[in-house]
Amino acid sequence: MAYLTSQAGQPILILKEGTGRRRGRDAQRNNIMAARIISEVLRSTLGPRGMDKMLIDSLGDITITNDGAAILDEVEVEHPAAKMIVEVAKTQDDMVGDGTTTAVVLAGELLRRAEDLLDQNIHPTVIVSGYRKASNTAIKTLNKIGITVDLEDRETLKKVASTAMASKAVGAARDHLADIAVSAVKQVTERRGDKNVADIDQIQIIKKEGKSLFDTQLVSGMIIDKEVVHPGMPKRLKNAKIALLDCPLEIEKTEFSAEIRIKDPAQMKAFLDQENRMIREMAGKIKTSGASVVLCQKGIDDMAQHFLAKEGILAARRVKQSDMEKLARATGGKVITHIDDLKPKDLGKAGLVEERKVGDDKMIFVEDCKNPMSVAILIRAGLERMVDEAERAMNDALSVISDVIEHNKIVAGGGAIESEIAKQLRDYAPKVGGREQLAIEAFADSIEIVPKTLAENAGLESIDILVGLRAAHEKAKGHLMGVDVFTGKIVDMYTNGVIEPESVKEQALKSAAEASSMILRIDDVIASTKPKEGEKPEPGGYGEEY
Repeated sequence: MAYLTSQAGQPILILKEGTGRRRGRDAQRNNIMAARIISEVLRSTLGPRGMDKMLIDSLGDITITNDGAAILDEVEVEHPAAKMIVEVAKTQDDMVGDGTTTAVVLAGELLRRAEDLLDQNIHPTVIVSGYRKASNTAIKTLNKIGITVDLEDRETLKKVASTAMASKAVGAARDHLADIAVSAVKQVTERRGDKNVADIDQIQIIKKEGKSLFDTQLVSGMIIDKEVVHPGMPKRLKNAKIALLDCPLEIEKTEFSAEIRIKDPAQMKAFLDQENRMIREMAGKIKTSGASVVLCQKGIDDMAQHFLAKEGILAARRVKQSDMEKLARATGGKVITHIDDLKPKDLGKAGLVEERKVGDDKMIFVEDCKNPMSVAILIRAGLERMVDEAERAMNDALSVISDVIEHNKIVAGGGAIESEIAKQLRDYAPKVGGREQLAIEAFADSIEIVPKTLAENAGLESIDILVGLRAAHEKAKGHLMGVDVFTGKIVDMYTNGVIEPESVKEQALKSAAEASSMILRIDDVIASTKPKEGEKPEPGGYGEEY
């Protein structure tokens, strides 16, 4: 319970009973510690030699991964400052799809260095101001030394994808997956105005256990997780013309109560015959349009299935809306909301439509589309955990290729760009002077946490690596020099094919700097605690009673 005391010694209640409060350095230290703990959790997963985490949820389901976003998504975080660091990872994942671990580790290190400055009685506002200037300078450095990519250079795009998947447990299949990722993103890329747009939501990912990672395949079309509705229908059609329907192929029931009085069996037969006639007409309209495949978002009546099967038409029902939209982009067809509107020009085209058994399930493959703007990737692996990890690796690869296509600049990986930014910031800091100089230098030291952690996770001597990097960055073309975690040497990472999108690094810098600055500016935590049923409310919350 928070209160003030009047001159007469009478306490004046300000906050309701059960509210806890923590102020000043105590609040800052508590918040910084919570954020740093989240950062430390992820730190050991960074880089190709990073370790994995095993996460077990409340239902006993197991996830094994070193993907920062996946780990923080599974972990249930309570502390409000720690939640802000989780938000950093989510923002990074939503915006650029990769670099989540880098962003979180950098945010944690910025706060650790800031704590040292707070102990030297440097005001948080000064630190935040210094961090802001350092962040702006770092981004300018990124933009300046970023290398423009020729988007037709397939090998460079493959290297970007391979680098993103380097830390994932996909092993020797990395090149195969990278090749699929490049083909998929290039297929869905479109020109809008004066810029390229690669919307990876148009790439459908289906995962099935069985076979191996090398059997993962790109389908120039779509995979529908449904089976052919009638056993009498064909299971394979070449040069198919596809009708995409968003209307039921059945007689609609009335929305109001109705009673039909039938006196003899002939009337009953006439009633049923009329229903059958209406359904036959629907099937006839589909046949007249020239369609050989019907993919319906709604239901298909048993009688309609019979008539379509008689006409040799392959049909599937209850197809998801998201899949219907992708099918329209893949086949060039148009989703029709009323059967009377179906025209030959609305039909989509595919070289092959076939029902196949994948694992225990039957699926319909719509492939060999001429110029599909939506494609599908079928991920295979022998173990459920491996299929999940392969999906996460594929998502990272698709994201980074999309980033490069939309903002076609890359930088050297392996801690090279971070070491160069740190060097530029140390040159910049004396020009600012004053106490802000200390904050900028702290930012420079913080950003070196990336090469330092890469070295530590590879079992290398991090001090020797940092010294070697600083020496290498003083020479010509030094901005390309990073740590090869497999040999322990300082090498040209661009030549070695370790390259990353500039936009991933830029977003990580921005997110980490903003989150650390926001946490540093908090000097008062007021928390309301909800008492358990049958218990008296206790003062405290996150802090002590005042």
